[in-house]
Amino acid sequence: MNIIFATGNENKVKEIQAMIGDNYDILSLKDVNCLEEIPETANTLIGNAIQKAEYIYKKFGKNCFADDTGLLVESLNGDPGVYSARYAGEQKNSEDNMNLLLQNLSNKTNRKAKFQTAICLIWEGEQHIFTGEVEGEITLEKHGNDGFGYDPIFLPFESKQTFAEMSLSDKNLISHRSRAVKKLADFLISLS
Repeated sequence: MNIIFATGNENKVKEIQAMIGDNYDILSLKDVNCLEEIPETANTLIGNAIQKAEYIYKKFGKNCFADDTGLLVESLNGDPGVYSARYAGEQKNSEDNMNLLLQNLSNKTNRKAKFQTAICLIWEGEQHIFTGEVEGEITLEKHGNDGFGYDPIFLPFESKQTFAEMSLSDKNLISHRSRAVKKLADFLISLS
């Protein structure tokens, strides 16, 4: 069975497909030829996830889900938060975002941070919300080449490696997204 995932990020699609297994086929926005920019104007992660899922459901009338993820840094009053993807500007460049964050933390001793993911699934017209979180800290410099986004500078408390130094399977054991997706997957499995 197909489910539309309101993302153009193929890395996210791969991560989630690996976790959900073969019962469902995850389709990206590119797979359904949806190339327009979907609005994300809510001031919370859950609000953005709902907004994106509703947009896709109204457009295609098919089961779909959307996520929003934010990195919340304690000493920056929760920034970048809902603006994580465009922290350094609308170009949504991960390198620029990481560099700006490291610069903004350069004189801070408290580097505690947490990643949060919110997922909104619209199944048969009904909304279901799933969330996940992982706590850690922002490193002084980038480490590792895997992952995406802020992965090279996020060190989860339960590991000695940044997300970018971990294999995808190791990251999926503890990441914020995997914790939210596990709840999504458990829900989908309960339907079959």
